Amino acid sequence: MWKLISFIQRHLTYAIPVMMTAGFIFGYFNDAAFLKSFIIPLTFMMVYPMMVNLKFNKILEGGDTKAQLLTQAINFLILPFGAFTAGIIFFSGQPYMILGLLLAGLVPTSGMTISWTGFAKGNVEAAVKMTVAGLIIGSIATPFYVKFLMGETIAIDIFTVFKQIFLIVFLPMAGGFLTRKFLLKRYGQKKYAQDLGPKFPAFSTLGVIGIVFVAMALKAESIGNSPQTILYILIPVTLIYVVNFFFSTVIGKLFLKREDAIALVYGTVMRNLSIALAIAINAFGEEGSTAALVVAVAYIVQVQSAAWYVKFTPLIFGDAKFFMGKKINTA
Repeated sequence: MWKLISFIQRHLTYAIPVMMTAGFIFGYFNDAAFLKSFIIPLTFMMVYPMMVNLKFNKILEGGDTKAQLLTQAINFLILPFGAFTAGIIFFSGQPYMILGLLLAGLVPTSGMTISWTGFAKGNVEAAVKMTVAGLIIGSIATPFYVKFLMGETIAIDIFTVFKQIFLIVFLPMAGGFLTRKFLLKRYGQKKYAQDLGPKFPAFSTLGVIGIVFVAMALKAESIGNSPQTILYILIPVTLIYVVNFFFSTVIGKLFLKREDAIALVYGTVMRNLSIALAIAINAFGEEGSTAALVVAVAYIVQVQSAAWYVKFTPLIFGDAKFFMGKKINTA
């Protein structure tokens, strides 16, 4: 069983399209309404495991203030408005698709921010701080952004959104913090780092593909009646990621050293789509599945683009001379 879970985690790029297809087929030929009862447990399975490995104490450490400030400025002063503008341009008259793009642009960073920064030999410690700060700020700010930008086209109860964010972000966050503290105390840092900690993200992956399946099944009939919908969504989502990668790369090269610049790129481009998906499908009723579909498509683009960016990192920023404080022998 564990081998299967690990395999799915390593091949998320393919697993998500497969589950989208499976969800569509199931929902098209069956009444998928009963799947709504799985949303809450799948949401918990998706969000809680990713919280366990977050090191909240890292946010208080200094040394990379410029990178942190630039990252959060891009995350909260530029990207949400860029995603909202793209939604208006491409999805005029379809408010829940606009909402999907907005949610995908609202909550920054995920555990993969740290992983991809490490793969590209960037500043991993800076990426950890960006992840924690972005998650906390984004979770608090999301209801206000949604109300301010979408309040005229969608009936939004800001307290309902806050309640959902408490249930799907802050409650699992508290649980993850306590779980990590308990495991460290009982098993020690070495065993936790080598054996226990690495297992949690895989269980989060199961929640992700489960929610993607449900979201697709609930929208299967409308997609079947308009099969070009996925391509219709894919174009603006891809454009947003291309522009985001380009802009963040330019800012990083202009103002930061190599390692911090890489952390900034992944700290701004990688969005917490798991939380965006959970908010879409939990806080906005029936129509939330439309927003969730947009977020599901963003998963495909995000994972693929992050992997390709690692390959081009040496060309963009040059070869790494240091990684994790140690000099790299390039001879």
